[in-house]
Amino acid sequence: MSQNFEAKRVTAPEIAKRKGGTPIVALTAYHAHTARIIDPYVDMLLVGDSLGMVMHGYETTVPVPLELMIMHAQAVVRGSSRALVVVDMPFGTYEESPPIAFRNAARVLKETGCGAIKLEGGVHMAETIRYLTSRGIPVVGHIGLTPQAVNTIGSFKPQGRHRSEWAAFEEDAKAVAEAGAFAVVIEAMAELLAARITKQISIPTIGIGASAECDGQILVLEDMLGLSPRVPKFVKEYAQLGGAIEGAVKAYSTEVRSRAFPSDAYTYPMFEDGDGDTKKTKMTGS
Repeated sequence: MSQNFEAKRVTAPEIAKRKGGTPIVALTAYHAHTARIIDPYVDMLLVGDSLGMVMHGYETTVPVPLELMIMHAQAVVRGSSRALVVVDMPFGTYEESPPIAFRNAARVLKETGCGAIKLEGGVHMAETIRYLTSRGIPVVGHIGLTPQAVNTIGSFKPQGRHRSEWAAFEEDAKAVAEAGAFAVVIEAMAELLAARITKQISIPTIGIGASAECDGQILVLEDMLGLSPRVPKFVKEYAQLGGAIEGAVKAYSTEVRSRAFPSDAYTYPMFEDGDGDTKKTKMTGS
């Protein structure tokens, strides 16, 4: 007797095995309907804390609370069925100590059904990554430009453009890999350095504004669809949906004000009593 099984989700170990192989395709996702659309084409969906800026109007990712991440992650998990869902740990939920990081990360996994979490930081977060991974929580690292540290670094500027900076970033990458992360995001990093790090470490690198030599790439969905008012240099806009949305809303407002919408095609006629469905009468104003 044949059995039907639901499609199996991509797992963290499967992503780890992609090192040096077919590039990993990743995008951010913040809600169920876009997750459903992009799920068949990507290996990883990141519920990034960038949702604070993209969806909620924050100036940075720093104010994003854990509860907001959990709510959006629940929606993305419901809307997807194949891609690995990874959830950002927001600022202040993992830095204080490994046990606190575990408590919050475990809550994310239990309440959302996601497959992994992501946290920012290199050498100084290695102990926390080791603590989490040894207790059953898959971790994606994040080095280079770390947006949660914007108040320390001063701006969202590219990293590693001077060779004198390279050693520190290389140590970050090695520390994250050795601590047990199964992949690491490299953001806004000089191309040569990102390519060099990719060759140095045993886990996949996922670039965003880094190098084509990385083991995968990720972009913010709204950025690559042309929905963001300003995008970084590293973003290629694959569509211009912002202009399309504005055009559609402009046409809608014109038709509403002229009473062209809703026309007969978009309204419900009434039925005359006793005639069943055979005779329809359009209501007219008195």
